[in-house]
Amino acid sequence: MRSAELTKRNFKEVWRDPISLALTIGLPVLMLVVLQALKNADDFFSPSSLAPGVAVFGFVMLMFSAAMSLSRDRESSLFSRLLTTPLKPSEFATGYSLPYLPVAIIQAIVIFAIAAVFGLEISGSAVLVAFILLVCAVMFIALGMIIGSLFTQNQVPFVYMVILLLAIFGGAWVDVESIGGVFKTVGDWFPFAHALSAARDVMSTGAGFSDVSGDLSWLVGYTVIIVGFALIAFRRKMVE
Repeated sequence: MRSAELTKRNFKEVWRDPISLALTIGLPVLMLVVLQALKNADDFFSPSSLAPGVAVFGFVMLMFSAAMSLSRDRESSLFSRLLTTPLKPSEFATGYSLPYLPVAIIQAIVIFAIAAVFGLEISGSAVLVAFILLVCAVMFIALGMIIGSLFTQNQVPFVYMVILLLAIFGGAWVDVESIGGVFKTVGDWFPFAHALSAARDVMSTGAGFSDVSGDLSWLVGYTVIIVGFALIAFRRKMVE
C-alpha cells in the first residue's frame, strides 16, 4: 500500500502528542461523569442514553484534531512536497484518516467502560452498537479531512463549533424528543440524531437491525457522501 509511509508518519504524529490525546479521550469521560451527576427523572441522562451521546462528543473532538493536523500540514511546505509523490487522493485520505480510527475505538471503549461503572446495560446486540459507532467515527474523521482541506488553522475552530452544536442539538446532551419543534425538525436532517437514536434503541430497548434500519440508512448514506466529498477535497488540493 503506497500510503503506508504517510499513514505511519501521521500515526506517530497523533501518538506523540500526549496532551492532545489525553484531552481527546479524557474530556469526554469527564463530561460523562458530570452529566451522569445530573441524571433527571425521565432518565435521559441514564448510562444507556448518555454513553452514545458522549461518544459522539468524543468523535467531534477527534474530528477537530484531524482537521487541525491536516490544515497545519497544508499550510506548511510538507504538503507541497507530499503532492509531488505518486499518491492518489484516496491514498492521501487514507494516510491522514486511518491513524485516528484507533483513537476513536479507544475513546468508545473507555467511555462505555466508565458508563458500565454507573450501571450501563445493553439490552440488544453490542456488536450492532459497535457497528453504529464505528460508522459514526468514520463519518467524523472524514469530516475532519474535509474541514482540514478547505479551511485554515484559524478557521477550523469556528467550523468545529458549528458541528459540535449540531451534534449537541441532534440529541447528544439534549433531549430533542422532549423539546420538539424546530430543534427536532432540524436535527432529523443531520446524521447525528439518527446515529444516536439507533444506538440508544439497541441499548435501551433491545432493538434489532431491522428496527433501526431507517436510522442506519441515514447514517451510512451521510458517511458515504462525506467520504466522497473528502476525496474530492483532496483531489482539488492536488490539482491546485
